[in-house]
Amino acid sequence: MDVQTSPKPHDALAALLRDDLVAVNDLIRARMASEHAPRIPEVTAHLVDAGGKRLRPLLTLASAAVFGYDGPYHVHLAATVEFIHTATLLHDDVVDESDQRRGRPTANLLWDNQSSVLVGDYLFARSFQLMVETGSLRILDILANAAATIAEGEVLQLSAAQDLATTEDTYLQIVRGKTAALFSAATEVGGVISNADEAQIKAMFAYGDALGISFQMADDLLDVAGDAAATGKNVGDDFRERKLTLPFIKAIAKADADERAFWERTIAKGQQNDGDWETAQALLVKHGAIDDTRAAAFGWSAKAKEALAEVPQSQIRDLLIDLADYVVERIS
Repeated sequence: MDVQTSPKPHDALAALLRDDLVAVNDLIRARMASEHAPRIPEVTAHLVDAGGKRLRPLLTLASAAVFGYDGPYHVHLAATVEFIHTATLLHDDVVDESDQRRGRPTANLLWDNQSSVLVGDYLFARSFQLMVETGSLRILDILANAAATIAEGEVLQLSAAQDLATTEDTYLQIVRGKTAALFSAATEVGGVISNADEAQIKAMFAYGDALGISFQMADDLLDVAGDAAATGKNVGDDFRERKLTLPFIKAIAKADADERAFWERTIAKGQQNDGDWETAQALLVKHGAIDDTRAAAFGWSAKAKEALAEVPQSQIRDLLIDLADYVVERIS
């Protein structure tokens, strides 16, 4: 007997909102064009066409749909969110000196750092043009704040990198900046454009914020305890790049003198030798850092689901609840 498997919640959302998603993709292609600089659509298309789940624009479309919005501007807002996200990816790959993104060579590798930075700037500018077209100062304020918060989170991560004194509070601030800010803006503006009441708009913000935090915590956990064959990502990259994600912060907080000397050498000073990653993994397990990070991610997923109690019952709301579960199912 054939076993029927349910579609993943983001795939189910994409199917339910197919027409809107097609309109978003059409708008993205129209607005990433450039009459005078053909490299702009070349670089943008390389990243936009690489796949990805379109999760952030889907959150905007779903947020508007859950409140019954029937105007045109949810498409503008979803495209805005994707442009901001794509711009940050272009900049991140330059900062991180990455050579692969979504299983393909990065734009900075195929072209150069200058092209990635400047095209990212162009997409930021395009995103602000799209925001303005909605005619809502409140939406402009939300998305402009999100763009600033993302940059702030990235800079904070730079300053906290390799600093063994980095606390869980600082980590949460970084995650709220570099990841959750765009999730929460994506869901909040869907409520605003729909003229939902203030409690519901606040609920959509809280949902996006908690979903983004759980999403990032799950990603950080997969980096230290995931299956590379299943995720398509190298395990241990954060250790090799000396990024102090939550599992490391938790293990370092419980380290004895010898263990702290290990973290000082490998993370703070960057003196890594063969076998160090295996030692790091053993310390993460010894101090329960993997289990504690998993518990934290599930806790934020639960907060996301709780926030949706304010939102009208519908198939879209059920899928948003399922999405909060799916984000952490990857690490269950």
